Amino acid sequence: MVQARDVRGGVHFHGVGRHGANGDTPRPRQLPGDIRGFVNRTSELERLNAILTGDGGEPLVVSICVIAGMAGAGKTSLALRWAHQAQSHFPDGQLYVNLRGYDPGAPVTAPEVLHRFLPALGVSGAAVPADPEASAALYRSLLAGRRMLIVLDNAASVSQVRPLLPGTAGCLVLVTSRSRLSGLAVRDGAHRLTLGTLAEPEAVALLRTVTAGYRPEDDAEKLAELARLCARLPLALRIAAERAASRPLMSLDELIRDLRDESALWEALTVGDDEEADAVRTVFAWSYRALPAEAARFFRLLGLHPGPEFEVSAAAALAGVGHSRAQHLLDVLVGAHLLTQTAPDRFEFHDLLRAYAIDQAQHEEPVETREAARLRALTWYLHAADAARTRVSPAEPPVPLDALPDGVTPPAFADYDEAMRWYELEHGNLLAAARTAADAGLDVIAWQLPALLRPLHARHNAFEEWFAMGHIGLSAARRAGDRAGEARLLESLGMACRQSHRPAEAARYHEGALAVRRELGDRLGEALSLNALGLVHVRTRRLEAAKQRFTEALALFRELGASEWEPTLLANIATVGYEAGRLEEASRAVHEALTTLRERGDKGGEGNALRILSAVQREQGAIRDALESAGSAVEIARRHRNHVWEGYWLLDLGQAEVADGRPEDALVSYQRASVLHRQLGDRSREARAWNAAGEAYGRLGRFEEAAAFHRRAAAAHRELDDHWQLALALDGLASALRGSGGSGAEEEARRHWEEASCTLAAYDDARAVELRSRIDDALGASQP
Repeated sequence: MVQARDVRGGVHFHGVGRHGANGDTPRPRQLPGDIRGFVNRTSELERLNAILTGDGGEPLVVSICVIAGMAGAGKTSLALRWAHQAQSHFPDGQLYVNLRGYDPGAPVTAPEVLHRFLPALGVSGAAVPADPEASAALYRSLLAGRRMLIVLDNAASVSQVRPLLPGTAGCLVLVTSRSRLSGLAVRDGAHRLTLGTLAEPEAVALLRTVTAGYRPEDDAEKLAELARLCARLPLALRIAAERAASRPLMSLDELIRDLRDESALWEALTVGDDEEADAVRTVFAWSYRALPAEAARFFRLLGLHPGPEFEVSAAAALAGVGHSRAQHLLDVLVGAHLLTQTAPDRFEFHDLLRAYAIDQAQHEEPVETREAARLRALTWYLHAADAARTRVSPAEPPVPLDALPDGVTPPAFADYDEAMRWYELEHGNLLAAARTAADAGLDVIAWQLPALLRPLHARHNAFEEWFAMGHIGLSAARRAGDRAGEARLLESLGMACRQSHRPAEAARYHEGALAVRRELGDRLGEALSLNALGLVHVRTRRLEAAKQRFTEALALFRELGASEWEPTLLANIATVGYEAGRLEEASRAVHEALTTLRERGDKGGEGNALRILSAVQREQGAIRDALESAGSAVEIARRHRNHVWEGYWLLDLGQAEVADGRPEDALVSYQRASVLHRQLGDRSREARAWNAAGEAYGRLGRFEEAAAFHRRAAAAHRELDDHWQLALALDGLASALRGSGGSGAEEEARRHWEEASCTLAAYDDARAVELRSRIDDALGASQP
């Protein structure tokens, strides 16, 4: 096997692409559809063309372009029209996001965007780093050497944009904003194109384009007057043109008179006092008041939806109407240009129109009606989350929910994949729903929703939403005085911290959950918290503390008759015994667990116990038994098509193969483990596979390759702040360097051994003491 360069600066096995096992490079095509009836802006399109590369792939004239202009000026339309025309210049694909910088709700943050962009670039959702800086660094690495177009629509601030800028030439970032974003020009060399209102001939041309085929040809002077009433802004012009097209027998004089009357009667929103803003809002009101009463009510209630985009079922629940009726009303609003359809079942507001809908709801709907609509929408999301959670993690303890209000029918999911697809589409709305519930004083929903979503967050390493919703839920549970809910949210935050490699914080949250459960007399919950704390202690190699927690939890489970948990705790105790070097203790515990698991037919538990048993057998010198145990575990994983199990258990199979004198076979196991852990997003276990591969290469006498794998493993464990695994990787690196005998290798090896020895001083278990002693002997032997 031969290693190849990894995009993040390390190595990977031959045949394993940087984005997955097959080596394919994704070419995302995320641009929304081109704008129907786009006209004019010829000079602006030419200015954008001037920044392109030539056919020979010469560097871009600039790498960032900001299209700035007032609301409704057509910035997005221009950006999308040009982006579609220029696709051939960006053969590696296009990324697009609406940053919603001016939406009435919360803007999209750069970390949230990275959680969307990285999967589009081939990184599994679970593999996206939790740390924003690490996510941004990975994003820049994946863009290096590519020619891609990144469209960042509706940015309000430089902070939304800067983490999304590529680090190398070749890509173009196209930003639209109402702000000038001067910081991008000063620091990043951005080119700015300022978009004003349309010239009168262009405005008239737009009106003619939208109405063509629907009306007799209208008088140019009257069209010019209509354009002036719309302040010659494309958004207002399109809405006015759609209304004119829908009334082919109404004269333009009558339409203009209606619009003038609306302008005189309508009180402008307090968004600004400029003439253009007033004209846009006047056109909104004019179009809105022309809607049938039912459609107008539907429009203003949609303004109460937690997020700016939604599916038909959510809109139906919000308005309290049937699915087919909601579909019809959505079609009416799309036809009036008051909503945009983004997919067969999804719709979204322009931010100005959403603000207008909210204002109309506040003025025209009684408080009781608004609250009932909001409750229906939030309850729909709550029960939908419960349905998804049931498919994704059916063993998860249920959360008792209130009955559904009339007119609310949550979705049903056929299987795991369908539930996860729904979560991927709705995760932004789910966070908005939790915030809305908390702001509305609906604290029960505000804590139940995050509690239900924990296993879905965990599948994707969706730490941004997981932590945000966890804190919202924790505060809500405390306000509601729901101590059991508080414990559940503390436990969720603890799991998020452990999964994102923040063990100290994880321990604090789990200690908090433990205290609450003890206060409530929740003995089963207490045992679960003790087990969770034990797992955190194993991760930080506080082995005696871990054993104490596991032993306490086991005693509680036995006292409660919760026998289903007993083999899990025995396996955890066996893990501690093995890590501490107490092999007989580990063997007794794992054999006891294995017997029970086999009796129950618990194949997952059996495979994990076999993994532990293999490690014990290997160190006891029973190599053939170790191979058989690890091989059986991997076979269980493959039979169940469970990549989490397979990736982890392959590490022990590889170690048994090395012990059996078959390092080439071990490299096959480590390669597969590395690929699976990369796909699953487990950076710690991926690095362990790299380190193990380094040991296998060392056994083959291929010391340069061994050093490369150990070096990459050490860098990852250092970044994860895992001192024990770092010490193991540094020891392997030093051994490989000494074996290579290259110039300066002995001195470098000595530095790594010295660091490893200092790191190991923090541990007092037998295995750590033995490893440090061996390293100190190596250091002594290297003295001149």
